[in-house]
Amino acid sequence: MLYETGPTNSVVAMIDIPDTQDRTMPKIVFLDRDTIGPSVTITRPAFSHQWVEYGKTAADEVAGRIADADIVITNKAPVRAEAMAGAPNLKMIAVAATGYDVIDLAAAKERGITVSNVRGYAVNTVPEHTFALIFALRRSIVGFRQDVIDGEWQRANQFCFFNHPIRDLAGSTLGIFGGGTLGGSVAKIAEAFGMTVLLAGRKGAGTVKPGYTAFEEVLEKADILTFHMPLTPETRDLIGLAEFRKMKKRPLIINTARGGLVNEADLVTALDEGLITGAGFDVLTREPPAADNPLLKILNRPNIIVTPHVAWASDEAMQTLWVQVISHVENFEKGTPSNVL
Repeated sequence: MLYETGPTNSVVAMIDIPDTQDRTMPKIVFLDRDTIGPSVTITRPAFSHQWVEYGKTAADEVAGRIADADIVITNKAPVRAEAMAGAPNLKMIAVAATGYDVIDLAAAKERGITVSNVRGYAVNTVPEHTFALIFALRRSIVGFRQDVIDGEWQRANQFCFFNHPIRDLAGSTLGIFGGGTLGGSVAKIAEAFGMTVLLAGRKGAGTVKPGYTAFEEVLEKADILTFHMPLTPETRDLIGLAEFRKMKKRPLIINTARGGLVNEADLVTALDEGLITGAGFDVLTREPPAADNPLLKILNRPNIIVTPHVAWASDEAMQTLWVQVISHVENFEKGTPSNVL
């Protein structure tokens, strides 16, 4: 077994090579190990292989790092057509996430490259984080916590005070955009709290599938809106100022799915105009956010919470994710690829 250390900024590579020095075995390149928490045990495929692991990989480094790879594992490092064109041996890309917008699927299909993603691993962690944001905002936890820090309670003339609104979940209406596994899990939790659940139909759809409610009706009736869908050309800016103006109940907006589903500048305008009550976002259009991101300018408000894309990242969920990634790699090697996009 030969251990190799590459550039000090990100590379820790381990290459398994038998005594015969046979380098014809598949080479697996993991582009962004640091996107998986340190608590996760990074197991490797059972078949003989070469393994190269990078802590992180910038977009302009991808092509060089996968040039001689047979299999690539990536979470957020983008693998575009140009990089694939320079990787003649590339046969498989394993996405260590459910979202796959970092992969040029059209280019992969054209080159016969199998792309697999992970699914179902976040069935607990994302819904729990979603409700953590909902509870914190619905009960004004952030605002009251800051009041105590600032001495408001100590200066109060009674046992409590009422600087912020407090609303129950029971009896309220939750609008869910995205009726997949995560949306379904969120719906079950909501129903347990006594909420009415509306699954939103497609924007602009002429007909609505059974079990779903028309997009515009959800905007009008929901007290809380939450997003659990991928970012695609069709869903980008799904919610903008025109949609905010149709929200009759001044709802909370919760996004633990993908940045870009909600127009961030329009969100701030909606808050300023009182069209919505608050927002809890775990995802932003650009991550990490640029200094001019409009949400960063209002983080001191008690009705705004932004967390750094960690809804998916419970220890249990990350380990499950990694087990699934390796299973897809092994299944591909066996000739029975799984979770193919």
